[in-house]
Amino acid sequence: MGDPKGFLKTARETPRRRPVDVRLTDWREVYEPFARERAERQAARCMDCGIPFCHNGCPLGNLIPEWNDLVYRSDWTAAAERLHATNNFPEFTGRLCPAPCESACVLGINAEPVTIKQVEVEIIDRAWASGAVVPVLPSAASGCSVAVVGSGPAGLAAAQQLTRAGHAVTVFERDDAPGGLLRYGIPEFKMEKRHLDRRLAQMSAEGTVFSCGAAVESAAQLDGFSAVVLAGGARVPRDLTVPGRELSGIYQAMEYLPPANRLGASSPVSAAGKHVVIIGGGDTGADCLGTAHRQGARSVTQLEIMPRPPRSRPESQPWPTYPMIYRVSSAHEEGGERVYAVSSEEFLPDAAGAVRALRLTEVAMSGGRFTPVPGTAREIGCELVLLAMGFTGAEKPGLLADLGVEFDARGNVARSASYETSVPGVFVAGDMGRGQSLIVWAIAEGRSAAACVDRYLRGLDRPALPVAIPPTARPLV
Repeated sequence: MGDPKGFLKTARETPRRRPVDVRLTDWREVYEPFARERAERQAARCMDCGIPFCHNGCPLGNLIPEWNDLVYRSDWTAAAERLHATNNFPEFTGRLCPAPCESACVLGINAEPVTIKQVEVEIIDRAWASGAVVPVLPSAASGCSVAVVGSGPAGLAAAQQLTRAGHAVTVFERDDAPGGLLRYGIPEFKMEKRHLDRRLAQMSAEGTVFSCGAAVESAAQLDGFSAVVLAGGARVPRDLTVPGRELSGIYQAMEYLPPANRLGASSPVSAAGKHVVIIGGGDTGADCLGTAHRQGARSVTQLEIMPRPPRSRPESQPWPTYPMIYRVSSAHEEGGERVYAVSSEEFLPDAAGAVRALRLTEVAMSGGRFTPVPGTAREIGCELVLLAMGFTGAEKPGLLADLGVEFDARGNVARSASYETSVPGVFVAGDMGRGQSLIVWAIAEGRSAAACVDRYLRGLDRPALPVAIPPTARPLV
């Protein structure tokens, strides 16, 4: 603990966002630079707790007090080494993770928590800028080969760990470039793709092979590999089965965001000049919101069936759990209306068979179910509707069906305590086995599954690579 009074002398501070009228003219990240000395003062607020509950909030087990102390002491190189000890991609998590570690910060019991996420991203950005992030080559080849199916954060983490352990790793990706949702699901204003590309270049230099535009649909395509890691995510979207769903102008979020990430304002599915309704109040809905703003939407309304959450931690969600509170993302700051406690009842058509309006009603919880509130039905005009209601599980037709893997009761690929599926030599990591979750859980699972694959290939009694979490681990809720 570098400064015993740091948390008493310094208030929590985060980077300023660029002015709304400026950032809506481009697709660059929304935050302004954060000065080095400001980051060091923020790191000094860490109390180096005897029991650092931030470790429990983060499934990666990041050594947060250690690298906070190193940053306070201006030893940024050592801080980057400690950060990389548990996290393959801190430039991703530092930008995209909602920071459950901060919710579990002991200082947060009666004050503002440490800006853990910001210190993290400052460490890795400075490490890249200084040239300290270099390829880590394996000391010897194992003679084994591993196929990783899917190049999202879980697949990339597993691939990098296994490559560095000496295995010959090939990552298969159905899209034209690797990254999964990091590339085509996450908008540029949240994470510019240069961060992804330079990490992929490091992985290629280490020996990982990327095979893109390669949809793996059958088990035969994986013949010859010593082991397989399934990391294809939970790609089946939750749909809304109400009258009028077949009308044109209604899209799943993942039908809207990927072309927007590729083409920006020139996307064939554009919000330009339209009244837009987004159904779903989570992060994906916020991504759609910010994208619609940049495409020039006439208006945007975001709907959520749950009531508006409180602004501060409710008693039912005590520290150190991650609380459901009212949060304002950069996209919400840019405009649009957020409507809570409503249910979508019917899409209404125009003369050409396109959506022109949504009929909704207010709801209240009764007997554990949402029930309509009489007399509250109304219409919202819209020419574009985006469904951002989450995902229900892995895509079963194709590879999973051909492999014959078993599924759990929630529709995820079932796995043992060692991340192995019901098919010997086939492992699963990330959302495909866990269900829709956060990027930190995906990376933690990728690292842990890699350790289990390495143990399997080498016939070891115990893992030689680090295991972050067992597949049964769950967030603090």
